[in-house]
Amino acid sequence: MARTAVVAGTATATVGAVSGRQQKKAAAGQQQAAAQQQQIYEQGVADAQAQAAQAAAAQAAAAAAPPVDDVTAEITRLGELHAKGLLSDEEFSAAKAKALGI
Repeated sequence: MARTAVVAGTATATVGAVSGRQQKKAAAGQQQAAAQQQQIYEQGVADAQAQAAQAAAAQAAAAAAPPVDDVTAEITRLGELHAKGLLSDEEFSAAKAKALGI
């Protein structure tokens, strides 16, 4: 009977030790998963902020640039003047660059 109690006690201690290791391992895995989720969240926030900044910059650039139709019309007009010989090559290039905002 004493031998049975010793065997049962040893088995209980072994099961307890294994269970404790498994719990520690599971807790470490949960902490790692939480850290990964936090990194994913932070990366998502950073990406969203970068996209918002790019959209704002694109919108500002579009607002600052003259409408395409006006630029096209101006370059067409300058091309016609150049073709008629009313503008030299240098004058045409300078006027075109000015119209394009270069």
